[in-house]
Amino acid sequence: MKAMIRFAQDRIGALLIEVTVMMTLMFVFVLGSIDFLFAFYQWNAATKAVQVGARIAAVSDPVAIGLNGLSAAVVNAFVPPGASMPNFVVRCESKIESCSCLGACDGVGAYSRAAMNTIIFGRRSSSCSDATSFYRAGMCDIFARITTANIVIIYTQSGLGYAGRPGGPAPTISVSIENLPFRFFFLSGVMGFDKIQIPALTTSITGEDLASGAPSF
Repeated sequence: MKAMIRFAQDRIGALLIEVTVMMTLMFVFVLGSIDFLFAFYQWNAATKAVQVGARIAAVSDPVAIGLNGLSAAVVNAFVPPGASMPNFVVRCESKIESCSCLGACDGVGAYSRAAMNTIIFGRRSSSCSDATSFYRAGMCDIFARITTANIVIIYTQSGLGYAGRPGGPAPTISVSIENLPFRFFFLSGVMGFDKIQIPALTTSITGEDLASGAPSF
């Protein structure tokens, strides 16, 4: 009984235990803070990448083959020349390499891998981190983790333009990043942190001439 009492009252090593507990908590806090700051960087980089992608999409060949000829295709089939463009919504997903269309969609729908690669990898490039200037930079040059499985582009009639307009319609172009998880170094695998997705990011811009060169008249 006395031995048990002495053992219960023994304070040798208490400081070491306290330091061990506090150091563990401090390491979790410091390393967790680093991971969360890195997650914030990823969110900012992904946001900038979407903005760059939308800008490229506005002045490049459309991912939906035939979209740049839609303003001519709707003439007489839907409306007379010079009339307002009828409504259309074209959705292109890089993950399944497919485009779908609702509304006035004559000749629109086939998917262009080359046009999508221009948006993702940059002009005259098929890989990331090889841009020689900002003009040639693509989405993955801004945020290298973006792949062809993460991009959705939607072309929507904006109310601008007219049937028969040279250079094609002037749609609203929305570029989105989807299904891209955050990357954590210290918290990965802890409490499901490795499954947290970057919130879906979208940037919209009004299209110009949907072609990589000047339109022909």
